Amino acid sequence: MSSTESTHEDPYLVVERSPKFRDLRSRYRRFIFPMGALFMAWYLLLIYCAGWQREWMATPVIGSITIGYIFALLQFVSTFAIAIAYTRYADKNIDPEATELKAEVERLDALRGAHPTHTSDEELLEADLSTGA
Repeated sequence: MSSTESTHEDPYLVVERSPKFRDLRSRYRRFIFPMGALFMAWYLLLIYCAGWQREWMATPVIGSITIGYIFALLQFVSTFAIAIAYTRYADKNIDPEATELKAEVERLDALRGAHPTHTSDEELLEADLSTGA
């Protein structure tokens, strides 16, 4: 935070501008966007096959269970697999830093709200994440 900014700036905005937050958001997006695209392609493949590859989808595999049924059930399996993969990824790559950022927001909020008329610009600058403190 620069000295020209308000000493009572919203802690969420301070943290949002921090390199740690940008890195965290980047790591989140590196997982979510590719996984979302992969799942959407997988889902659209099911729709395509159900609409235009009916004969192949109707091929029996085991008794009256067809490729189409297996394909559709695999959608559920892949949903759970993605959820499990995201949970593991978040536990390792997102949650620890998110917890730190949450604590920083709470600290800045307490600093701002504890003595709003007595907090100096220097104290707030010292608390600002962009200074590396």
